[in-house]
Amino acid sequence: MKEKLFGKTLLELQRIVAELDLPKFTAKQIADWLYKKPVSSIDEMTNLSKKARVLINEKFEFGLTGYTKVQTSIDGTKKYLFPTIQNKFIETAMIPELERKTVCVSSQVGCKMGCLFCFTAKQGFQGQLSAGEIVNQIRSIDEVNEVTNIVYMGMGEPFDNLDEVLKSIEILTSEWGYAMSPRRITVSTIGIIPGMLTFLEKSEAHLAVSLHTPFHEERQQLMPVQVAYPIENVVEEIKSWDFGRQRRVSFEYILFEGLNDSPRHVNELVKILDGLKCRINLIRFHPVPGTPLKSPDERTIAGFKEKLNKKGILTTIRASRGEDIYAACGLLSTKELVK
Repeated sequence: MKEKLFGKTLLELQRIVAELDLPKFTAKQIADWLYKKPVSSIDEMTNLSKKARVLINEKFEFGLTGYTKVQTSIDGTKKYLFPTIQNKFIETAMIPELERKTVCVSSQVGCKMGCLFCFTAKQGFQGQLSAGEIVNQIRSIDEVNEVTNIVYMGMGEPFDNLDEVLKSIEILTSEWGYAMSPRRITVSTIGIIPGMLTFLEKSEAHLAVSLHTPFHEERQQLMPVQVAYPIENVVEEIKSWDFGRQRRVSFEYILFEGLNDSPRHVNELVKILDGLKCRINLIRFHPVPGTPLKSPDERTIAGFKEKLNKKGILTTIRASRGEDIYAACGLLSTKELVK
């Protein structure tokens, strides 16, 4: 099987060009074709010599993968299904909002973290995505030329696949790649501290942390990662980091009826986040088969937001999108697996 060019960094392309005994400038030419021009084959790289194209074709393929299915919601949200290793699938969501089009990408096939509320966890861990497979989720959707923002909030835990995630961000933000501002990219984690610290050091993208409850025992029930990386330790590490004026840190908080939606939770959130400039994004829970969890009513959600805002924590409610097309992450790909 030929190796894929798509997903290679400029440094990797320079090594390939050197091994093939081609001129050094060829690497930059290849990067332009991969990430800046709407082509899908090596033969279309017309400013490369015929000899160069022959040599590259012998060992490599361009490396794009098209989606196999797309669902479109009445609100304009789209869910794309991409094939990957061993007949498995990953999901990519495109969310239109006024002048923005945000793409939610997956970083793994399945997930090993076992969060109670996440349907992707029901699949278990199937494999890692390469940087090329991550960026392909943006390159191969219909809205590729309209994307304004990218969030790593799809299937998988990004910091459990840190090297490939960082490589994909390099491709998206480098001048030789897609030249996106890192301020238009947000990476979400459940709180794997070593990966989070490396990400903060090597990337300028925004950070989002899945919090969901400030109490140890409750979070451990929802998220087994709490045993290894307690949320209080995660927050302390974030407090010690200089985010600068533009880089953001936010906390995702899915509300569950009768579990994490009380005034007691508001008070504890204020306590552990004290002194940290951040935002809390409240998220309505989309029902997941096999779990007893439910979303609170709208009055409770609005009240929870109001209490946090009054106590000085900027809090917003994330709009529910795509509820008519398997809104919960992992539902579409799981449905495809069990056909």
